[in-house]
Amino acid sequence: MIVGYARTSTADQTAGLDAQVRDLTAAGAEQVFSEQVSSVAQRAKLDEALRFVRKGDVLVCTKPDRLARSTRNLLDIAEDLSRRGVTLRILSMGDLDASNPTGKLMLTMLGAVATFEREIMLERQREGIAAAKADGRYKGRKPTARAKAREIRKMAADGVGKSEIARRLGIGERSVYRVLARTAAEMRAT
Repeated sequence: MIVGYARTSTADQTAGLDAQVRDLTAAGAEQVFSEQVSSVAQRAKLDEALRFVRKGDVLVCTKPDRLARSTRNLLDIAEDLSRRGVTLRILSMGDLDASNPTGKLMLTMLGAVATFEREIMLERQREGIAAAKADGRYKGRKPTARAKAREIRKMAADGVGKSEIARRLGIGERSVYRVLARTAAEMRAT
């Protein structure tokens, strides 16, 4: 069975997620696990996909950075799959098959390049933020949940569940909990 895994970092990237799912389906994936979560967060659907695949299956993803956090993480996933008799294919690497020695070499080299590119991008981002702060131009990210606090409280008062509030407003569930906890603390203080 060919199993696909797709991931984007944020909910704003639905077009990117849709494109990955389309490409995985075109590559023959019969089952696709997809999620919109940062690579540094717990990736529940990746864990589910890794548990789902069996000997003889193929796990396919579009790019190495969609699957792994780092070169080491990528190689660990590839090694685990190989030990279990599961083939790893990465479409952006020329439909790389990591089950043979050449594929493993290419996976290591291209994974290292991807990690290098990400680290350089983050370094540039930090430098840009520092320069903007020094010039007084950087204000930071707008506090989305606080701006929607009134809506959160109203929905909660109407009996809407916290996860549903988060989904409807496009914010994190933890943010909903924080706003409601802050509201409860303010009410207790008065």
